[in-house]
Amino acid sequence: MKTTKVELLSPAKDCEIGKAAINHGADAVYIGGPDFGAREKASNTIQEIERLCRHAALYDAKVYVTLNTLLYDNELERARKMAYDCWNAGVDALIVQDMKLLELDLPPIPLHASTQCDNLTVEKVQLLEQLGFSQVVLGRELSLKEIRAIREKTTVPLEFFVHGALCVSHSGRCYLSQRIGNRSANRGACAQPCRLPWDLLDEDGNVLIRNRHLLSLKDLNNSAHLEELMDAGITSFKIEGRMKEADYVKNVTAYYRRKLDEIFACRPEYEQASRRDAKFCVSTTPFEVNPEKSFNRGFTDFFINGRQKGIGSPFTPKSMGEYIGEVAWCNPLRLEIDTEKALHNGDGLCFLNQENELVGLRADVVHVADCVSAVGNRSSNCGDAVADRVTVSTNRPHGAFRGAKIYRNYDLEWQKQVDASMGNRKIDIDLVLAETEDGYVFFANHGNPVSVICEKITANNPEKATENIRKKALQWGDTVFNPVNLELRFTEPRLIPASIIGEMKRELVTKLTEELIENHRNNRETRCTDVARNVSTKIDPDEISDTLMTCHHCIRYANGMCSKETGQKATPLYIRNGENTFRLEFDCKNCLMRILALH
Repeated sequence: MKTTKVELLSPAKDCEIGKAAINHGADAVYIGGPDFGAREKASNTIQEIERLCRHAALYDAKVYVTLNTLLYDNELERARKMAYDCWNAGVDALIVQDMKLLELDLPPIPLHASTQCDNLTVEKVQLLEQLGFSQVVLGRELSLKEIRAIREKTTVPLEFFVHGALCVSHSGRCYLSQRIGNRSANRGACAQPCRLPWDLLDEDGNVLIRNRHLLSLKDLNNSAHLEELMDAGITSFKIEGRMKEADYVKNVTAYYRRKLDEIFACRPEYEQASRRDAKFCVSTTPFEVNPEKSFNRGFTDFFINGRQKGIGSPFTPKSMGEYIGEVAWCNPLRLEIDTEKALHNGDGLCFLNQENELVGLRADVVHVADCVSAVGNRSSNCGDAVADRVTVSTNRPHGAFRGAKIYRNYDLEWQKQVDASMGNRKIDIDLVLAETEDGYVFFANHGNPVSVICEKITANNPEKATENIRKKALQWGDTVFNPVNLELRFTEPRLIPASIIGEMKRELVTKLTEELIENHRNNRETRCTDVARNVSTKIDPDEISDTLMTCHHCIRYANGMCSKETGQKATPLYIRNGENTFRLEFDCKNCLMRILALH
């Protein structure tokens, strides 16, 4: 049966986080290079990228480097050189936005079309396929129906974001940051004005909504739709977060690894894209795999099943964390929370106050009170308890109120566990230790054998000698290899010194490592370098049109003012933050909102 390889693609701010992603189950990672990576504060040297490539190659995992800013003409030669440096370092593909790169003399490194290319239509993806792109990152706004339509009329592999922060604007078509602060999103310097609080005004200047994060969206979580996305044609599932720290990457990667492996177990026509004999075992992770414990603004599956309410995060752009329960009672320095979660001294909690403002507090002292019965009566031993009541004391007034929904955005004990996790991804190997005319040979099912010339000593105690050989030969410590079988081929029981076996193992590890790396490098996909030339797409990185954003998210719809629901005309509105005011226009036929500059 023909199988389809499915890739879990994780973000990496630096080499160590990239290695952590792979160790926790990623099939590929994407990382910024020395320049042009669309994240000013996430650049890495070629030396660091090569180090990551060597680690990834052990698992036949891939490394993609982002070269996805718009470029000035005087930067093209530096970008060309960087492409060669990446290819020579072992990089598997470049993620690009600027089509001027197609006119350059590039190495045969595959090119992936960044989501910054605004890949939302069949026609756009068809064009990118004709231009020789090896993978296309689709826009986050697409529905399953739209993805299927693209898949039916194209063959290029399709990549899709499934988790992380959401841009409210169509990617690559946002100029608001450039307009407000001369910081271009297309140059990796976005100041995230969409996360600011705004006032909403009508045409007469009346304030309809005051001081709300009207453009801020919840974070994406499509973990419930992975199988549907596979069947629609997605073969690369991308986690957003190149500015995130290692704990986020470990947790979210391991979570999606588990989800995908559960699908693969039931759907043998799909399989993981990296080495199948190097699986990551989520069940042995020392921490609870739970995306709610990592930074999140609440979750949405966005437009995967069409337009829906509640995709915005209007009260705060900060992380809420995991919901743990409600306040049952409180005074200024204490609160009792009905929760089934175990809290710890030092946990960080938060809630929205009665003005819907985010308030954070530290749980300085935590203890579990008597449990509460289903009818609300206290009891020291109630079998029908619906929740434990936890008392939290703080060193300063917290401002909570009875009924407030409490979230934990910092779990102290969990954080310690995830920080300590090194991952548990091993490469299974079968070993053979055989006798030769002048010594022994040791080899695995990967790579070339290791031989040693030494005296062959007949064992006086055959059973114990064989047991000692097996024990020593199967001890591979903190290497990436996991011996699952050992075959001994001797003419008679032998006594081999532990030092000889140890020396052979060290040499075998070196040989296995280098050969796995070399095999991956030699088998990298290559791109036909003469497919795309003279591409007539000149884009000025500083060019700003009157339309600063085009959004699927609609402020009218989100706030009960949709013309299709109310029957009223969708007249223009305005958003204001300080001295900055912009016009909102609504294309109700296509369910789009545009943010326009005022002249």
